[in-house]
Amino acid sequence: MLARGRLPTQPRVGGVTERRNAEMNMKLAERMSRIGTETAFEAAARARALEATGRSVIHLEIGEPDFDTPANIREAAKRALDRGATHYSPTVGIPELRAAIATDATARKGFGVSPDRVVVVPGGKPVMFFAILALVNEGDEVIYPDPGFPIYESMANYVGAVAVPCPIRQENGFRLDPAELASLVTARTKLVIINSPANPTGGVSTRQDLERIAAVAREHDLTVLADEIYGRTLYEGEHVSIASLPGMAERTIVLDGFSKTYAMTGWRLGYAIVPEALVTPFSRLIVNSVSCTNAATQWAGVEALTGPQDAVDAMVAEFKARRDIIVDGLNSIPGITCLRPSGAFYVFPDISATGLTGAELADRLLNEGGVSALAGTAFGHVSVHHLRFSYANSRENIVEAVRRTRAVVEPLVEARNGAAVS
Repeated sequence: MLARGRLPTQPRVGGVTERRNAEMNMKLAERMSRIGTETAFEAAARARALEATGRSVIHLEIGEPDFDTPANIREAAKRALDRGATHYSPTVGIPELRAAIATDATARKGFGVSPDRVVVVPGGKPVMFFAILALVNEGDEVIYPDPGFPIYESMANYVGAVAVPCPIRQENGFRLDPAELASLVTARTKLVIINSPANPTGGVSTRQDLERIAAVAREHDLTVLADEIYGRTLYEGEHVSIASLPGMAERTIVLDGFSKTYAMTGWRLGYAIVPEALVTPFSRLIVNSVSCTNAATQWAGVEALTGPQDAVDAMVAEFKARRDIIVDGLNSIPGITCLRPSGAFYVFPDISATGLTGAELADRLLNEGGVSALAGTAFGHVSVHHLRFSYANSRENIVEAVRRTRAVVEPLVEARNGAAVS
């Protein structure tokens, strides 16, 4: 007779069946060896583990607005739930949101957008993945910014493409160099990814930059994935969508969304504006992956675009004030050189004069100073001597983070300079 509560196939602890299971190796698909990650989440986990021991840590690693989603947007979602928006929604988005996006994009991005070219997805990352899946064959080349958002390279590698980094350099104001981009194009190039304002640098491409990039795309018949998720987090200059330039709307996938502009990271709401030929492929990829985007969240998106924009303006103004605090503070620390970014909410200082790599200094800042930042190499391969700080935190915390950074860095620089003199 079986003991109460034990199923016939359930192994006893330490039994033969359990040992056999422990010895089994699950063989993953080869492509899983090519997929990367987003280091910010891993760094945040390490920082939280340190906090759990009682240490004080200032989080400057995650690229997430520290504001709550504006109240009018939250209320719109509640109303949607109360009237029954709890079912499947149309695959490419509810008509009301597609229309609101089309109207907003036409006004802000400088080219005519019709609702039937808008595809709504749960966050911005699916746009990257779907664009690469729909367009890129194994062995094709994808040019992406380095440093840049790590998922660009990860997804290109995952599908068996060749990920080709285009270096983004501090001496060029962290703007993509069109001439360098052109030098990387080959007969195998299929897709070019650009990001302005950029993560992790805050760099903003000028209209002239984009005109030259567009000329390269037209000459070589390339598709462009334009990541414009930070398009409204801009402090100086103008945001130019490359899709607004002659001949580019039909060869550009515009990625945008609500996470950064409206402090809606947890809502998972993004969209793509795609050439007509890509609407059906994107729709099929959605059906085969997520079915659709949360209905109530989409109604919140309608309110975000059509309601008051005061909260957006206030957030951008606050980010600008924080930018100035952290840039001025970091530049006052010996061994650190920090450009003043024109967009997004990141700084990307050069710390080479400390004698450490970005990874080494990030580790010391966390463990010795209680400041969580990211190494530049979390965003590619060329920025070995850079750190990324997100200034999506309070002014008080930013001031304190600069103080703690100084306390870690100054002795390093003094010791290095002393060794050089001796």
